[in-house]
Amino acid sequence: MNVIDRDTVLCISLAARPGNHGNRFHNYLYAELGLNFLYKSFSSSDIGATVGGIRSMGIRGAGVSMPYKESCMPFLDAIDPSAAAIDSVNTIVNDDGVLIGYNTDYLAIRTMLVEHGVSPEQDVAVLGAGGMAKAVVAALRDTGFRDVTVVARTIERGRALAERYGFQAVTTLGAARPAVLVNASPVGMTGGPESEELALGEEVVRAASTVLDVVYLPSETPLVRFAASLGHRVLRGDEVMRLQALEQFVLYTGVRPSDEQVDAAEEYAST
Repeated sequence: MNVIDRDTVLCISLAARPGNHGNRFHNYLYAELGLNFLYKSFSSSDIGATVGGIRSMGIRGAGVSMPYKESCMPFLDAIDPSAAAIDSVNTIVNDDGVLIGYNTDYLAIRTMLVEHGVSPEQDVAVLGAGGMAKAVVAALRDTGFRDVTVVARTIERGRALAERYGFQAVTTLGAARPAVLVNASPVGMTGGPESEELALGEEVVRAASTVLDVVYLPSETPLVRFAASLGHRVLRGDEVMRLQALEQFVLYTGVRPSDEQVDAAEEYAST
């Protein structure tokens, strides 16, 4: 266990309802790698004052969750292209008083699409129109996908998201059967009203070849289980969480852990 002293570097997370995943993931790796860092989660009643505190107190970095991902941006000094692509920040890095906003959700989705060899020649349906859907749609566009449909319950929200990136929006897929399906909605999330529901109809899932579900609790959602039973290529939300947390860690420390160390940290954080 690391000893906290005057040289300990502090990183934090900001969320309306702080959780323990980030604390456990980052602090595990700090101890594993012998880094004199400490990670602690907080909420904020005044995001402008909180960002000012990150600067003035020399806090190295901050993970940012809803509802602060957009509201923190006016108080930063620079916005990385990963955050500019979706007008949303989930990571703040303090470089000697200069605060830079990144979005590692976007970076994680792009990495997954490339590493899993998902061809941009395929058509895609994205379920949802919230913050994670925005990261997904932007990553699809920037990875070369051209045929993307946003499926949203509220057509105005869906259209606003889709048209920003040059795509289309619908409220239902109807007879369409895209090759790639992405669930960027809360359907299937533990504790939610639709935790046991399939995010998309069985016939739609059967016709697909690749399924990405960004929900990470549980790691095996109804959609993930069904798609896996069909032999589809399945990309899970826990991999998104792992990759975005890893990129945050690298931005804060400049150190990239091994895959084995990251796997162990993710296992520890999820227990």
